[in-house]
Amino acid sequence: MEQRPAPAHTPVLLSEALKSLGVQPGGRYIDCTIGAGGHAAAILDQSSPGGQLLGIDADPAAIEAARQRLQRYNESALLVNDNFVNLQAICIKYDFFPVHGILFDLGLSSLQLSSGGRGFSFQADAPLDMRFDPRQKTTAADIVNTAPETRLVHILKTFGEENRAHRIARAIVQNRPIATTRQLASLVEAAIGRGGRIHPATRTFQALRIAVNQELEHLETALRQAVELLGHDGRLVVISYHSLEDRIVKQFMQKEARGCVCPPATPVCICGHTPRLKLVNKKVITPTPAEIELNVRSRSAKMRAAQRLIESDPPLPAVADNPSISFAEYRGWRSPALMRNIKTVVLAA
Repeated sequence: MEQRPAPAHTPVLLSEALKSLGVQPGGRYIDCTIGAGGHAAAILDQSSPGGQLLGIDADPAAIEAARQRLQRYNESALLVNDNFVNLQAICIKYDFFPVHGILFDLGLSSLQLSSGGRGFSFQADAPLDMRFDPRQKTTAADIVNTAPETRLVHILKTFGEENRAHRIARAIVQNRPIATTRQLASLVEAAIGRGGRIHPATRTFQALRIAVNQELEHLETALRQAVELLGHDGRLVVISYHSLEDRIVKQFMQKEARGCVCPPATPVCICGHTPRLKLVNKKVITPTPAEIELNVRSRSAKMRAAQRLIESDPPLPAVADNPSISFAEYRGWRSPALMRNIKTVVLAA
């Protein structure tokens, strides 16, 4: 069967991401949301000679598109069809740690938006699916047609920041079953009316997609894992597209850049928390007007970056002496010997 070329793809904030990652020849990098491979290709170009990249995506179609785009890099790129919530386990499995930089480009990819049959957009009529990973059981249709009204309200308010969540949830419950994207979009429009440039169903679709894929919970988990995978001075870079994601990233980086995180009323520090990150840019990075004109998808993008701080490495004997030691307890730009030792202990636990 003839192989179709990967779809055209314009990576968002490309030069800014490369600069924030500090891409260097011979470096090792992880693209946690590889999509069609635009950022990944640029990272591999700039890290040549000797650069390596681990690309992860929950969407098998994205992995295939990236594979086509990156085939000229031979063995420098390792692509894994998995969710970045399993980031630590993936890196242990493939001996891909520590690394110089980790990139998250969140939200929908251009590939997913152009796949009209997957229910991410109401521009085309399609089944209410919205799964990044088709192996996952729960779809948007499952939530829309079975969730209690109170849960629908919670999803719409929490993940869509929808002020008219009660009216929309009530309309959904009263008009079940709802099978397609256009059915749902028309229902939302009838329930709350139309005004302004943005379609009234936009927030509803965002909320359902986030709920289906557990995007916010997975992001928080993956950020914690990412810090542990970075070597000394390694960079963590995150591009987000709505306030919910950006808030999680901002609060995480700010907390990890602080020392004591005890409540303000605590007279003496009891947390023992030390900074593990240093903010690379104190202000969020956004696209230039020129980029927005060329790539409308970039208009809501926000990028934050931080650099790993490591005070000291634990002594090697501590690993062998304590078989219950966890991967997360290790810090430092570790030697290959220590890496092998840690992996053996973690996999045996």
